[in-house]
Amino acid sequence: MAERILIADDDETLRESLELVLAAEGYEVTGARDGTAALAALEAQPVDVVLCDLRMPGQDGLELLPQILRRVPGTTVILMSAYGSADLAVEALRRGAYDYLAKPFQPAELLLALRKARERERLRRSTALLRRDVERAVGERPIVAASRGMIEVLEVVERAAEFKATVLLLGESGTGKEVLARAIHAQSPRRAEAFVAVNCAAIPETLLESELFGHARGAFTGADRARRGLFSEADAGTLFLDEIGELPLALQAKLLRVLQDEEIRPVGESKPRRVDVRVIAATARDLEAEVAAGRFREDLFYRLDVVRVAVPPLRERREDIPLLVDHFLARARATLGKPVRGVDDAALGRLVAYDWPGNVRELENVLERAVILARGDRLTLADLPAGVAAAAAGAPEPSARAPEDLSLRRARRALETRLIAQALEATGGNRTHAARLLGISHRALLYKIKEYGLRS
Repeated sequence: MAERILIADDDETLRESLELVLAAEGYEVTGARDGTAALAALEAQPVDVVLCDLRMPGQDGLELLPQILRRVPGTTVILMSAYGSADLAVEALRRGAYDYLAKPFQPAELLLALRKARERERLRRSTALLRRDVERAVGERPIVAASRGMIEVLEVVERAAEFKATVLLLGESGTGKEVLARAIHAQSPRRAEAFVAVNCAAIPETLLESELFGHARGAFTGADRARRGLFSEADAGTLFLDEIGELPLALQAKLLRVLQDEEIRPVGESKPRRVDVRVIAATARDLEAEVAAGRFREDLFYRLDVVRVAVPPLRERREDIPLLVDHFLARARATLGKPVRGVDDAALGRLVAYDWPGNVRELENVLERAVILARGDRLTLADLPAGVAAAAAGAPEPSARAPEDLSLRRARRALETRLIAQALEATGGNRTHAARLLGISHRALLYKIKEYGLRS
């Protein structure tokens, strides 16, 4: 089905010319001479995109914008104006417009904006389907993903969930290994039984054996009553051993025996007990290097490494960041009660550009802090920590130049080329937003793109 576009503009000549251009590209086009006619057209038939002039008789485009979004949520609105300024563009985007085009613009600019809007909507819908499926599986802790690497991880998780085989989750701290472990459990035949998680690095070595396997009353000083261990608590369910690389060597041998024999022996007892536990282990360490260094048992490593899942760090799956931002903002709105409904383009560009050494956990903490401190209903650069806000903001340091290469014109051209390329990359090729990041007019950016032979 062809996409439907409504053009709201009091300039009949422009309206008709845009209708011809868009109809030739296969769009279904309807025209409206003012805001009242535009709302009436929307009542008669919803559309996919509204091209709306900023200045029209009666309601202007900024007044019309929230009414369109309330009547037809999800509609892509692109504002147009011959009297534009950076402040007006920012205000339009703040109120929910997808883009802002300064008149006069070339048909190619409009068609590019529409193609990007179509791709954004396609990605949003596919992500919504993926999110819906995964949310159904993992309940209150959904996983959002758009990057190829993370989608492949989710596919492995889904296939492994059905079987009892041990899963080894490898990845940096904060990448979401426990969330994936819960997803495996929630999609497994054991989903109705207990999911028990333990951080092997957080329990003193002297207490870890008792914590895992339990103890009899009087087994040691202070054991005034018997205790079930975590293996017993997870019987018929799943036990998640986080930071397995921190497990002491002596305990590694006992864990190996449990995995092989499916029996535990509580401290102070002489008879073993049968357990039926599915084990998922995780670590940020390089276990193969630990084996080579003699700090981790080779036989235990191979026993754990049945299904290996390498979870990529956030800097290697930047496509996921906008989805994670939406997810964490929705959670923050619910828990903090602040009506922060989104992030402006400049702030989102920095969030995507930042390398996130703390991965998803750091992103969640940064957004929670930003929501708490935010003054408006959309996060801006001012709401982000200085380190994040400065991501990709500066140009790379110029390399040392030979004495004969001291031309200011060539140096300026090289610097501007790099900055423009960075801005276009950060905004996904959106030249209006890139111009705002660079602090120049949209027309000046178009001139420089042409002059330097850049492609957006």
